[in-house]
Amino acid sequence: MVWPELLERKGVTEASMVLLTAKIMQRASLFISFGGLVSTFVTTFIPLWKTMNSDLNEMENWYEGLWHMCIFTEEVGLHCKAFESLLALPPVTLASRILMCLSIATGILGVASTFFGLEGVEIGQGREKVKRALLILGGVLIWISGVTTLAPVSLIAYVMVVEFWDESLPDVMPRWEYGEAMFSAWFSGLLLVVGGSFIFVAVCMGDHEAKQRSKVFSQAQGQKPRTQNYLKTEVL
Repeated sequence: MVWPELLERKGVTEASMVLLTAKIMQRASLFISFGGLVSTFVTTFIPLWKTMNSDLNEMENWYEGLWHMCIFTEEVGLHCKAFESLLALPPVTLASRILMCLSIATGILGVASTFFGLEGVEIGQGREKVKRALLILGGVLIWISGVTTLAPVSLIAYVMVVEFWDESLPDVMPRWEYGEAMFSAWFSGLLLVVGGSFIFVAVCMGDHEAKQRSKVFSQAQGQKPRTQNYLKTEVL
């Protein structure tokens, strides 16, 4: 009996018939993580983290990000200016800068590590353990990238809420409110956390499939091959 027929009889090909396999899960998690990384990169540099509109002058809208301060007027349009001094930044903004840059760096390393650990990407013969280690490393780095994205945006949101309801400030003083970039940061951080978690799921699925294959191979090797006996007759 040939090996493909034996494997099919033992049920190894059932994994290929299942819609959700380890290979598909690996690529889905990489796609989700890459989308979260791109969203994190864009969110880091757009000046839409905070928005403010003064009641005294409704024609002006102020926007603030981690790197720029912008003002929008109908006469001039949008005018942005970068923060001049790094040491003059508020501690929350400075910490958010560091965490977002760390998120981008770990995200790039995690996506690259996951890509080279994908099933089907050739990095050499007989290196399944190396590919599995790359997937685990990529999942950890992507998960860290998601956490370091959620941390600064949550910190800024908390500080804004505290300052918004600060009774010591006069009522006529304008307050900062949430900008579109904060919601984008929450969404991208969630994508990274989900993508990193799915990579761990893909690793577990790959381990299960490898155990099933090894079990079938061991059972197949234990069986004796069929032999056919031919009876020769002679006509006298």
